Amino acid sequence: MLGSSRNVALPRRVVIAAGACLAVLISGCEAGTNAPSLQWHQPTDGTAAQVGAISISDAFVLGAPLGKVLEPGQNAGLFLGLANTGPADRLVGVSAPGTAQSVALPGGSLAIGRQPILLTGPQPELILEHLTRPLAGGSILTVVLTFQNAGSVRIRVPVMPRAQYYSTFSPAPSPAPSGTPAGAWRKHHKPRSPATPAPSPTGS
Repeated sequence: MLGSSRNVALPRRVVIAAGACLAVLISGCEAGTNAPSLQWHQPTDGTAAQVGAISISDAFVLGAPLGKVLEPGQNAGLFLGLANTGPADRLVGVSAPGTAQSVALPGGSLAIGRQPILLTGPQPELILEHLTRPLAGGSILTVVLTFQNAGSVRIRVPVMPRAQYYSTFSPAPSPAPSGTPAGAWRKHHKPRSPATPAPSPTGS
């Protein structure tokens, strides 16, 4: 009896599994070849995080071309998107401890209302100034974002080599020559309007 019950149970499992697979195939056919689940989407390479009502998306640092590194003393561009679902807030500080002496923030701070802020290129608006260590593509660094109301969040950000998709992004400006007043270049560095669309590594 035990042997026969096993023989019955096994086909039942097979039938159930086959039925589940058939249901998936049928639903796919009904949805058509344009179904979102059947379309290719470019993977998100950057980091995503949340602090309070602030969402941070596609955060990454642009590195050097393949086979090269950004050397200590050079600058690097930080790219990301910000969205706010709560009361008005403000990005008041960015730092990259252990990687850069400072991070330049356009205007010193950035108001964040309900409209997304796209610091996504192709020209960098957040600049890691005077790197303190070499940065190679594929490496990871820590960035700290500080908001007036939401507080601070610490995120791990990938360094993307300036190749393929990322070859369309502009490298960070060179460090100011010795003797140039600190932050002088920022006076001519206007932040992007939040309403201006920009390319992003995330597919639609």
